Amino acid sequence: MKLTKKTHACVRLERDGRSLVIDPGTFSEEDAALGADAILVTHEHPDHFNEDRLRAGLDANPAAEIWTLRSVAEKISAAFPGRVHTVGHGDTFEAAGFDVQVHGELHAVIHPDIPRITNVGYLVDGSVFHPGDALTVPEQPVDTLMLPVMAPWSKISEVIDYVRELKPQRAYDIHDALLTDLARPIYDSQIGSLGGAEHLRLTPGESAEL
Repeated sequence: MKLTKKTHACVRLERDGRSLVIDPGTFSEEDAALGADAILVTHEHPDHFNEDRLRAGLDANPAAEIWTLRSVAEKISAAFPGRVHTVGHGDTFEAAGFDVQVHGELHAVIHPDIPRITNVGYLVDGSVFHPGDALTVPEQPVDTLMLPVMAPWSKISEVIDYVRELKPQRAYDIHDALLTDLARPIYDSQIGSLGGAEHLRLTPGESAEL
């Protein structure tokens, strides 16, 4: 499986000539969803869900489909009948030849005064986990974790403890658009030395073989 990092929380997985894109949001490239055979969206916040990005992907590939939670599906399903699927915690499905499991129900707490919204994470082929905006722990081992490394709802101790709890073989940074280059060495050092897993970072457009 080939992993390609896009800006912020968006990633592309490719295998056997087919591609799966997760969270092509406003911070990701305008063409982030182009060429995708399947698109997964974790929740409705604009840095993860951008309607224009999704529409571009579906228009470019008439066979492409989207799997997402209800709040996002309701915004786009009328325009693409039969191509938008609503999922929730515990669901399993096949998307573009990838086996996907859905884990999690709620977005992490931003502040007690802000109501929590729904958020789901996706475990792809029982190996790669993208949690969206939550520190969800699947009920099975994770080989490769897409790690939300910096967000308004988290602090670095929580990120480190999340890696420790999941015990993945490797963790790749996502959710990093707000992290300055000045701070990156601090995060790299502390997560790498304390997390207990191989800590890796790809620049937007860079790929790795899993």
